[in-house]
Amino acid sequence: MRVEGAERMSNRVMNLGDLLTDAARRHPDRPAVVHGERIVSWAQMNARVDAFAHAMAGLGIGPGDKVIVQSRNSVEMFETMFAVYKLGAVWVPTNFRILPDDVSHVASSSQAKAIIYEPEFAAHADAARDAGAQIVICIGEARAGEHVHADLVAAEFGKPFRSAPVERDDPCWFFFTSGSTGKPKAAVLSHGQMAFVITNHLADLMPGTTSDDASLVVAPLSHGAGIHQLIQVARCVTTVLTVSRSLDADEAFRLIERHRVSNMFTVPSILTALVGDPAVDRYDHSSLRHVIYAGAPMLREHQKTALRKLGRCLVQYFGLGEVTGNITVLPPHLHDPEDGPGVRVGTCGYARTGMQIEIQDGEGNPLPPLENGEICVIGPAVFNGYYRNEKANAESFRNGWFRTGDIGHFDENGFLFITGRASDMFISGGSNIYPLEVEEKIVAHPAVAEACVVGMPDEKWGEIGVAAIVLQPGAEITPEQLKADLASRIAGYKIPKRFVVFDELPRSGYGKITKKAVRELLESRLAEEPVLEGAR
Repeated sequence: MRVEGAERMSNRVMNLGDLLTDAARRHPDRPAVVHGERIVSWAQMNARVDAFAHAMAGLGIGPGDKVIVQSRNSVEMFETMFAVYKLGAVWVPTNFRILPDDVSHVASSSQAKAIIYEPEFAAHADAARDAGAQIVICIGEARAGEHVHADLVAAEFGKPFRSAPVERDDPCWFFFTSGSTGKPKAAVLSHGQMAFVITNHLADLMPGTTSDDASLVVAPLSHGAGIHQLIQVARCVTTVLTVSRSLDADEAFRLIERHRVSNMFTVPSILTALVGDPAVDRYDHSSLRHVIYAGAPMLREHQKTALRKLGRCLVQYFGLGEVTGNITVLPPHLHDPEDGPGVRVGTCGYARTGMQIEIQDGEGNPLPPLENGEICVIGPAVFNGYYRNEKANAESFRNGWFRTGDIGHFDENGFLFITGRASDMFISGGSNIYPLEVEEKIVAHPAVAEACVVGMPDEKWGEIGVAAIVLQPGAEITPEQLKADLASRIAGYKIPKRFVVFDELPRSGYGKITKKAVRELLESRLAEEPVLEGAR
């Protein structure tokens, strides 16, 4: 039963920008962001954000307008999130590594009204303007016809800004997908949805987080790390930004020791690089309580190494940008550095609070435990659909369930195991092969540091598995030796027919090894050499 007259009011929710307003009231003088020697307090950050919001409103940016941000991590980049939110506008951050043509697509598909950029990305700003963005703001020295971010802030500094009223489904963030199967799509994240995500992350991923904590950023704020830092603001947690333009393990561990960092968000490849660096043994990292990794499965051998180096502070979550990571959680006490009875090796955890997962067949029917199918999910964290893309929406939703495109199964106790992406699966000799299982087995060999398996065309088998691998420093192994090792641990038809060694594997802007890029790399090598070289 609905109360008469309440329908119009019932959808009103908090504007997420006011998380910063509240933090500034509660802890005005405490550090909000630390970037090198620069420390910005909560009061200073909120004042700067309010000033920028006033300035953007004066330029004609208001509720519902899309604002692209093309920038590396910085205080200013982080502040743009809250200024845009307070306006009731939509934050559209990009992976700073993308090309100007990619920004053109982002601008046109999102119908962006403005772009905020750093000077090194001038060509990206031009592309956005050519695609329809009318307002250009530079975090640095602007060109003719553009606005200088610092000048806009200075002109309005000291004026409090009242956040725009918003409803639950009002968009606040266009989270662009990676585009591994086509052009990136804008997943619409809303104020109400993200309020649930914040609460859920604090409950499931970082319980007990308070203003006495500190969080280190080692990934771009444009995607998962941005969600993580939004949650830190909700608890008045200091955010520490690295200065290095690429991952620097020594800097990361030095900052962890100096600021007594208690939590951080990362992806498996970054975490593996951090714990594999000698710096892990040079600094005190005992303050770490929640080292959260997501974005891709973490190979078991890499997981063991991280646990042995950092202790049982690892937290895994599984999710997509469309569900803002809010599908499963594997908390620290369920991470074990050793295999043995009762240890669930390979699981990404159980369903997050308030979320429901179902394994479905091709027709949408639920499957029993231990049977592989598509992982589908419903709950308050599921996004509002893709912006202006009805085809993608029709393909991604079925009977109310969001279809992740990932394949997996439950065990008898409700723990989820991912076997791979539906798009990654290939068929060799009539048998379905999911690369993740094979990659796990390859990397378990002490000579192998990384592995990526893809299906490649073959006249006899239709497709065959080809493994791109990176060896441990100084290691040597032949394809025959590796195949012999695999033969005792995996079915013969799953063993890759060919292996090729690379010094490194291509990664996305967020540190993940991408199948698409690896396949292109292998195709290029095949064009040069009809038979792939074996592992040395």
